[in-house]
Amino acid sequence: MDCCKSPQCQGIEDVFDTKLAENELEEYRRTGPWKTTARLIAAIRDQGFPIRSLIDVGGGVGAIQHEFAGGLETIVNVDASPAYSETCRLEAERRGYLDRARYHIGDFVTLAESLPQADIVTLDRVICCYDDMPGLVDAAASRAQHVLGLVYPVDRVIFRAGIAVINLFQRILRRPFRIFIHDSDAVDERIRGAGFGQRYLHKGIFWQVVVYAK
Repeated sequence: MDCCKSPQCQGIEDVFDTKLAENELEEYRRTGPWKTTARLIAAIRDQGFPIRSLIDVGGGVGAIQHEFAGGLETIVNVDASPAYSETCRLEAERRGYLDRARYHIGDFVTLAESLPQADIVTLDRVICCYDDMPGLVDAAASRAQHVLGLVYPVDRVIFRAGIAVINLFQRILRRPFRIFIHDSDAVDERIRGAGFGQRYLHKGIFWQVVVYAK
């Protein structure tokens, strides 16, 4: 366990707490993965690569892990939220695959080199919670042997303005958590530079789902 002590990680602990995790797990059990998450899962499956190992960064309640668990030999969950990590772990235990899963609480960029590579690495709504986009993307790409899947905000001026207002209120209220809209072209360029090609892209109103493969 590598607990993250940066202000952003501490903010994540405050925002993504036990109550929110329990509510999200209840919703997942009732209705399945969010639409963007379901789209990401389907796009990864469509690539046809072996899915034996997974690193799920910021895995939340574990929707991606639970959906792939039947064919996975190893699962690594890395999350800055202790509440979400524990909720994910308990659900894995309930579903009977806890023995194949490992859970790390902390900063994925710091932990990445200590983790084994995996067939698939996913960052579902994670890039928008991290200030150092290059560090996060490089760390994820370094662990992915075949497929790298992401869900993150579409880079539009109107969204940048809205996020700026939200972050202003966060500062006024002295809350450390911030949201980030990173340049989509910069994200794409960095991943391609690591040897991946874009295999799938879907842009919604706010979220985009992207899958890269080697």
